[in-house]
Amino acid sequence: MSAAPIGNFEAAWPAVDRADLVAAPVAKALAGWAGAEPVESVLVVDTDPELADTGNFGEAYGVAPELSANCVVVAAKRGQDVTYAACMVLASTRADVNGLVRKHLGARKASFAPMDEAVSLTGMQYGGITPIGLPDSWPVLVDAAVADAPYVVIGSGNRRGKIIVPGKVLAGLPGATVLEGLGL
Repeated sequence: MSAAPIGNFEAAWPAVDRADLVAAPVAKALAGWAGAEPVESVLVVDTDPELADTGNFGEAYGVAPELSANCVVVAAKRGQDVTYAACMVLASTRADVNGLVRKHLGARKASFAPMDEAVSLTGMQYGGITPIGLPDSWPVLVDAAVADAPYVVIGSGNRRGKIIVPGKVLAGLPGATVLEGLGL
């Protein structure tokens, strides 16, 4: 247990040691960690699930939108084929789904995946979906501002708990691509 590098939290732990604060797919990914950085660099904090939404969370825990990153699940379609992807953008921005994401994925149409679909496909709770533990086939598109951040707060797969992680860890996830201008 240690102090969190950002925010007003009582304590932070290596997420790999606190499976009770992360969704099952996240715990599985942490147990078999293949990232370029040590798994211990992925921290988790215990938070109130009623405050999971970014605005409420930031106000309650002293985390500015520029220090929070949202994971947006996108469904990109070309004909009958659907590609799902995760987009990581700072909470102070919006993902360029119809421009950069659509073009990068080679889709005719891209949109936010419906909530029930995103929850079912990820095994995570809405409002807590995170790129750690997503299906292996999914691209993870990371805005350059997220990748360059010393630390960002992201979901833990659950509404309770948040992960604090260096941006370079997200950029180094399997299937990750850093894109300049992903967040507008």
